[in-house]
Amino acid sequence: MTAIISAAELSDALAGPRPPVLLDIRWQLAGPNLRPEYEAGHVPGAVYVDLDRELAGPAGSGGRHPLPDVEEFGAVMRRAGVTSGRPVVVYDGGLGWAAARAWWLLRWTGHEDVRVLDGGLAAWTAAGGELSTDEPVPAEGDFRPKPGAVGLLTADEAAELAGEGVLLDARAGERYRGDVEPIDRVGGHIPGAVSAPTTENVGPDGRFLPAPELRARFAALGAADARPVGVYCGSGVSGAQQVLALEIAGIPAALYAGSWSEWSSDPARPVATGPKP
Repeated sequence: MTAIISAAELSDALAGPRPPVLLDIRWQLAGPNLRPEYEAGHVPGAVYVDLDRELAGPAGSGGRHPLPDVEEFGAVMRRAGVTSGRPVVVYDGGLGWAAARAWWLLRWTGHEDVRVLDGGLAAWTAAGGELSTDEPVPAEGDFRPKPGAVGLLTADEAAELAGEGVLLDARAGERYRGDVEPIDRVGGHIPGAVSAPTTENVGPDGRFLPAPELRARFAALGAADARPVGVYCGSGVSGAQQVLALEIAGIPAALYAGSWSEWSSDPARPVATGPKP
């Protein structure tokens, strides 16, 4: 099973005998939630999930988007109709960051059949998909999260991986270099980390590059041999999209969910600046 699904494949799946649970994860950084956009039109049958409130815990020393309480996350997913034996498709309205966060959380907590709509809502409408303003009330799901199914890094493990494996920084290059830092305490990167902006994982239409192109991209960054691979970003959201891109490329990777917002909050942790690891 691939980690992404095209708009045409989703349309077929929704018309089939075992339609997936649909989750709308539209989100914007440092702004109000996008429920009004969901209410104005969404893929028929989709349930809105608020990333800031339901896919993250309260901001603090663990970062701006620390992992949610596992039991609370499970309750949110069950209310959305998520069931262990039924496929799930998640989508957002952008580059796949928010959808990938939901994908990663479900995979990390043990759901085995989760995919991201490639290209998001724009791909759905471009393919002729209809939108609905009806808000479904799904039957309660039975999903019970069991964390640990995919890799998760602590700050210390991320630092170790930067020296012994490949740690990819998914933020924009100017934040990696420390030229600017609009959000967190200080600019720069984890010493040893390699700059790998998520914008380079997708084409102009917002769809992921083909798997061979992604493999070549990550090979050029050093993630092509048997060394372990990890990813971080600003707060564990765009980094999930990088983990998804690596999955498409056939490269397993762990996520440092606390990411730069956690790392940089501790003045005792080292910070590197400039274009080199």
